[in-house]
Amino acid sequence: MAISAELGETLEKVVNDLVATGRYNSKSEVLREGVRLVQEREARLRAALERGLQDAEEGRVKPLDEVAERLIAKYRNMAETSHQ
Repeated sequence: MAISAELGETLEKVVNDLVATGRYNSKSEVLREGVRLVQEREARLRAALERGLQDAEEGRVKPLDEVAERLIAKYRNMAETSHQ
């Protein structure tokens, strides 16, 4: 099934350049690779979410206050160090 998509000028140029340089044989090949990469990213996100939910169910979590305090201290220290 053919799909028509408006990529916009910037992405269209990227696709054309990839084909022109021989990196890909066709625009369709570039777009198929892009969709595969999106599928892989979505699968990684789903897996990370499942791990997080499993951790929560099994009690492998820390209280928000504890995590927030640690992060605030970390970034405050980084900011102070970078200004010296």
